[in-house]
Amino acid sequence: MQISKQAIEVAHKRIQKYIRKTPSIVSGNGTFGLKYSISLKLEHLQHSGSFKARGAFNSLLNNSIPEAGIAAASGGNHGAAVACAAHALGKKAKIFVPEISNPAKIDKIRSFGADVHVEGAAYADAAALCTHYQQQTGAIDIHPFDAIDTINGQGTVALEWSEQSPDLDTILVAVGGGGLAAGVASYYANSPTKVIAIEPFGSCSMNAALKAGEPVDVELNSIAANALGAKRCGTFPFEVARNHIAESILVEDDAILAAQRRLWREMQLVVEPGGATALAALISGAYKPEEGERIGVLLCGGNAELIQVNNTLSGR
Repeated sequence: MQISKQAIEVAHKRIQKYIRKTPSIVSGNGTFGLKYSISLKLEHLQHSGSFKARGAFNSLLNNSIPEAGIAAASGGNHGAAVACAAHALGKKAKIFVPEISNPAKIDKIRSFGADVHVEGAAYADAAALCTHYQQQTGAIDIHPFDAIDTINGQGTVALEWSEQSPDLDTILVAVGGGGLAAGVASYYANSPTKVIAIEPFGSCSMNAALKAGEPVDVELNSIAANALGAKRCGTFPFEVARNHIAESILVEDDAILAAQRRLWREMQLVVEPGGATALAALISGAYKPEEGERIGVLLCGGNAELIQVNNTLSGR
């Protein structure tokens, strides 16, 4: 099996009855202080609150599930997605999350009936515990970003978007471990549409890998780290990125919070910091489009902690 547009099309046929076809809307001139409209893909409205439900359903539907069930490590969104998919398919799941995961995400995972294990300072710690559990029990481990089924599943968001907004020149996508960006870039690989990876300065595993020529460890210190906080990007996403990602751009946390505020104040959309990261590159000027360039921005996650959202929207 490979990561490709054709594999993504197959994945979409496999999962489409289990996922939502999320809306794509046009912002309107003047929104976010921009002189042009952009296409927004509202993937934060997906089952479990993020795009990750696509990869989770594709992984579970395309593999045999052992009696021991499913294991997954997650900063929160992947865990919720795996728990959601496992619940829908009648399978048991154990989810390992680090202590930086926000309570809203942990509560969402539990709401789907999964067994949640909270331990470790960062995602890498939770991943090590998950691997040990999988080795001891025989549970199938669904990786959040460095797996072919996951990436092809995530790429189905691009398939939908290409039907809803077929004339986009550029798509901005937030990056954690790189599975979403890899899926989107793979779908558009042989088209004129370019895909640009957006990361916080304090959580930039893909940017660091592209500079180093291979995946490397990075320090994590960002408001978006509980969603985009992969210490090292995936091997599969890195290979896709160096061939099919047009550019890698970093944004400040203040720009992410500003984007989060503007999404609410101007479009009444509530997203988590990771979900606002791609938009932050555009409205902060980190990415400057050419005259007439048709831009798409993916809002990837909506599992926001209400206290953080309230503080952000009130300017605190």
